[in-house]
Amino acid sequence: MTIKEIKEELKTSNHPIAKSLHHGTGFKVLVMGFNKGMILKAHKAHSPSKLTVLEGSVIYKEENRVIELMQYDEVEIPIEVTHSVEAVEDSLCILSQGE
Repeated sequence: MTIKEIKEELKTSNHPIAKSLHHGTGFKVLVMGFNKGMILKAHKAHSPSKLTVLEGSVIYKEENRVIELMQYDEVEIPIEVTHSVEAVEDSLCILSQGE
């Protein structure tokens, strides 16, 4: 029900919605939902991470690169590098973190 909950909450939200899909020893998997134009502000990942787009399109920005990710595209997120994510359209992403 996690994805359905995110989609429902996005109807009235003005910021991205993130919820845990699964977690265990040393890893977690989050689902993140965005409405068009929403921005996940600049922050750093403290463990190895990968962002995968399930629906929609987002722009992933780092210090020295900008990548537009479409449905099913993915990007490795370096540890301790400032980055942000902006939704080009309504989008749903999976963020996996950990070893």
